[in-house]
Amino acid sequence: MLEVLTGSGLAASAGLNAYIPLLLMGLLARYTDLMELPSGWQWLGNGWVLLILAVLLAVEVVADKVPVVDHVNDVVQTVVRPTAGGLAFGAGSSSETVTVSDPDTFFSSHQWVPVVVGVLLALGVHLLKSAARPVINATTAGFGAPVASTAEDATSALMSVVAILLPVLVLVFLVGLVAFFFWFLRRRRSRRRERQAARAAGFRV
Repeated sequence: MLEVLTGSGLAASAGLNAYIPLLLMGLLARYTDLMELPSGWQWLGNGWVLLILAVLLAVEVVADKVPVVDHVNDVVQTVVRPTAGGLAFGAGSSSETVTVSDPDTFFSSHQWVPVVVGVLLALGVHLLKSAARPVINATTAGFGAPVASTAEDATSALMSVVAILLPVLVLVFLVGLVAFFFWFLRRRRSRRRERQAARAAGFRV
């Protein structure tokens, strides 16, 4: 159960920032005893992989804080974040993968299940983030983009750490994300009704 919570927290974290959970897992596995990656995921602790993840993270951190550029980045990340979520869930839940050496075994042994779960979790969080950002930009004339992005990065980092060290607390984050999702939907409906009412009043005038 704790492994599932760890994988869920890391996948949700990847939905906010694809590279933070992967980089954190690789660093902890390489330089500490806090995390031991299963044999199929040892490559995450490779020095070159960590360097590439660090560079991609730096690009992501800058691009996501610039209005308009953040929207383009979100479009590109529609593929990257779910993929990272699948990898994070698979590694975080200690699942083994033999995709390269024996694809038949990978599918017949259901080792693909945690990867798919991670993809879906990260995709859901990513879509929520992508839908919220244009609203934030529009209502703050773009000034809210760096603030929102910084908050998302901090949440991603904190959720990754909690998922690894205190996985039970991941439930709190997931409940919070669900609550935010429903609040956001209600907020959008309310704003849509306000705009429709304003247009109707304009026509009457």
